[in-house]
Amino acid sequence: MGHEIVVVDYHKGNLLSVARSMSSVGAEVTISDDPRTISEAAGIILPGVGSFEDAMSYLRSSGEADAIVSSVRAGVPFLGICLGLQLPFDRGDESTTNAWGNGWVPGLGLLSGSVTRLKSDRLKVPHVGWDQLHLTAHGRECPLFVDVPEGSNVYFTHSYALSDDIDEDIVTTRTHYTRSFASSVWKDNIFGLQFHPEKSSATGLRILSNFLRFVRG
Repeated sequence: MGHEIVVVDYHKGNLLSVARSMSSVGAEVTISDDPRTISEAAGIILPGVGSFEDAMSYLRSSGEADAIVSSVRAGVPFLGICLGLQLPFDRGDESTTNAWGNGWVPGLGLLSGSVTRLKSDRLKVPHVGWDQLHLTAHGRECPLFVDVPEGSNVYFTHSYALSDDIDEDIVTTRTHYTRSFASSVWKDNIFGLQFHPEKSSATGLRILSNFLRFVRG
């Protein structure tokens, strides 16, 4: 028995708003922390709440990380939201225990590059509120941004963002706050959004609907 969209539960925060938004665009949604259920999904959504280190620790110990990586490598469409955009990359500098001696925490390793803290003397961090998406050439080709205009406003809440060492070819949008950062990425079956589509009104629902259309092929 397969599942259409599985929202991965790693026991951090409220996943219901993501699940509700996907349901509202017509998806059949299951929220699950079971690796087997994740591996049966036609599409996987990894939402984002909490810290990189806590999330990776739980995903690894629960077996969810292995299920996600296996499915994504097998071509299953994947959408990461906020922290869920960051976790597929090689590493994040959000270690609290600093067990590796350098502050870096290994991510899922599906995409190459790092996640680093936003820093500013002038602007508030975390970056919270509505901000603009600037589409790249790659973004204009991206299935998620069909009928999403340049300069669309979406809702952010984050202190960490993708660093400059990621592959420029996968960047679909950029947003300018403390620095110009990749606010979304796309590579093959992997999509990631730094912003919260479930909190981004009509634009966010359009993006989620486009993801569902991609899952359904």
